[in-house]
Order: sequence, then C-alpha cells, then structure tokens
Amino acid sequence: MMDVEAQAQPNAAQAIGNTTDELQIDAIQPSAEAALELLEGLVRIPSISGVEGAAVRWLVERMAELGFHAYVDEVGNAVGEIGVGRPETVLLGHIDTVPGDVPVRVADGRLYGRGTVDAKGPLATFVMAAARVAQQHVPGRIVIVGCVEEEAPSSKGAHGVVDRYAPDTCIVGEPSGWDRVTLGYKGSLRVRGDVAVPCGHSAHARQTAAERMAAWWQHLQSYAHTLNSGRRRMFDQLQPTLLQLNSGSDGLQEWASAEISVRLPATVEPAALASTLQEWDAHVEITVLGATPAFESERHVLPARALSRALRQQGIQPRLAVKTGTADMNIVGPAWGCPTVAYGPGDAALDHTPDEHIVLDDYLRAIDVLEAALKFLHNVDH
Repeated sequence: MMDVEAQAQPNAAQAIGNTTDELQIDAIQPSAEAALELLEGLVRIPSISGVEGAAVRWLVERMAELGFHAYVDEVGNAVGEIGVGRPETVLLGHIDTVPGDVPVRVADGRLYGRGTVDAKGPLATFVMAAARVAQQHVPGRIVIVGCVEEEAPSSKGAHGVVDRYAPDTCIVGEPSGWDRVTLGYKGSLRVRGDVAVPCGHSAHARQTAAERMAAWWQHLQSYAHTLNSGRRRMFDQLQPTLLQLNSGSDGLQEWASAEISVRLPATVEPAALASTLQEWDAHVEITVLGATPAFESERHVLPARALSRALRQQGIQPRLAVKTGTADMNIVGPAWGCPTVAYGPGDAALDHTPDEHIVLDDYLRAIDVLEAALKFLHNVDH
C-alpha cells in the first residue's frame, strides 16, 4: 500500500517551489554535476510499485529547488510545473521500479542500481532538460509527472492524470537509448486462470485440475502460433508468457491456477482476447488483472520531428522504433489524442535485470537532446 502522505491532496504544505508565470528559473543551476547528483540520489531511494512515497517526496523537493512549482498529487505522483499558456508539453515518466536490490555504485562511467534504466534515468532527464529550457524564457508550460505504479497492472499514476491535462504534445519517459525515439508500444493483457475439480484416484481415467490448466495454456500457445503466421515484426505478433503455475489439493477438491501476460499487437483488443480465453474451457475461470491496448504514433508527429532534429544537431542519424513492451504511453496517448512519443537514455535490454545500469555520458547526452527538442516544440515560429 502507498503511504498516506503520498496519497494526500496537494496543499500548501505539499506544493512547493516557483509559482511565477514565466518559464524561467532563478534557483539551483541545472549543470551536469547537478544532473548526476539528481539521478544518483533518486536511484538510491527504493521505490517499488506501491511504496514510492519517499522517492516522490524527494523528487518534489529537488524540482522545487530547480524552480518548479512542485507537489505530490492526489494519486501520489511527483508533479513539477513551470510556465503558463500554450504550447503545453507533458513529460510523463514513472518513478516506481520492480523489486530487486541492485547495489548502487558508479564504475567505469556507469551508474548501477534498480531504476537507472527503467525509468529513473529518463525521468531525471526530463527534470534537467526542462530546468535548462526554463532559464531561456521559452513560451508556454512544461509539466513533469513522475507516475506511480507503472510497473503494476493498475497504472495508477497515468490513469490519475488523463483527465487533468490536455497537452499539445507529450513525451513519455522510457529507455529508447539516447539516440533513438520510440513511436509505439504493444498492448498487454494480464489474466489469472483458476480451475477446481473433485479429487479422484490417479488410476482412474480423469482430467486433473493441473492437466486442465496445462491444456488451457497449451491452447493459448497454439492460438498465438496460428495468429502470428506470416507476421514478421515482433510488434505485430501475439506474445504469451506464463508467469506463474500452481496446483494443490485439500483431499476433497484439487485446484490449479496460472497467471499469464500476453503482449498484444494493434489488431487484438484486450477485451476480445479475454473473452476468447474464457471460451476455451468453461471450467477455467478467467480474471483480468490488467488490460491495455497497443498504441503507435505516426513517424512524423511533432515530438518525433523535434527529437530527430535535435539528434541531427548532435551529428546522430535518428532511429525510430516500436517496442514489444507496454508503457504509460498506451494510456495517455489515446486519452489525450496529442502527438506522443517516448524517449529516454538507457538500454531497455537491462530493464528488470540484476545488472541494470546506465551509461552516464548517454544520460547527459539525452539531456542535451531533449533540451533542444523542447526549445523547438515551444518556439512559436516553428
């Protein structure tokens, strides 16, 4: 459960920082040293999904020092706002992590620790790039949201802000690599299947609860194999993963349960697949734990152009990608209907691993790129 303070409504005690109308900062300078301190400090505070309160409060304090009007919102997100009017850009990252103690250390130009890649690195990039832009009297407003529970099926933080903002553009903080922009993420369906049958002797012809559940899982694998025939891109394929499989008996009834995650292409709606899963065996009861449709932006949407332009200024040929995972982009992109992409430093292959780390030079490069992109987005003459 999230702590009480993080859930409270923003008030005078929680809302701290700069409340001026100008998009400028007269506070701590957003230097490279400050950027490194921000990232390491944030990574050092554990923030597993559901218990992010300490990290949220710490980040709010740091954003206030950088000149933002910063507060903890009603669902526990860390929010930093600066400037007024249009254009409005929302930089939406997430502050929670999966479990796992990865000792925090700096070695060979790399910062190790849980969340360095997924996704405190991108979130810190947002804070520092926006702070730099704010010094340059750029018009409009920038809103930073450090969402809670992105790694949980609830996606509580993102759902909590979809009705609050109507931005002109949105950039979601996920590791794309500092030289790449992500246009879309696959959808996801997470379900639990439960089956119970009367106990019986193993010498008699009968289907056990474990066998029923195994058959149900194999049916899903076969279904995915047939659906994926001829689909070359992983982004277009149905990808089921068996997360848990358990069984037991009390002597009168035996039971089996399975929890699965299915990554969905744009052609498969979560509700439709959940209904299909239920049809295969009436004895297997399906409970939906989380459901999110796929989302993909066009290649030439404004934030993709802005980031690509900034990368070219760095002498880098930009790459555009789609991901097989799922992110808060899947929630806010359709809800806001504005041009939306994802960007952030870090190697996504290191997500959730014991070796999670970020190359610090890449983090600093990403700040430079995002700073240039934000200036382009907030230039009224472009």
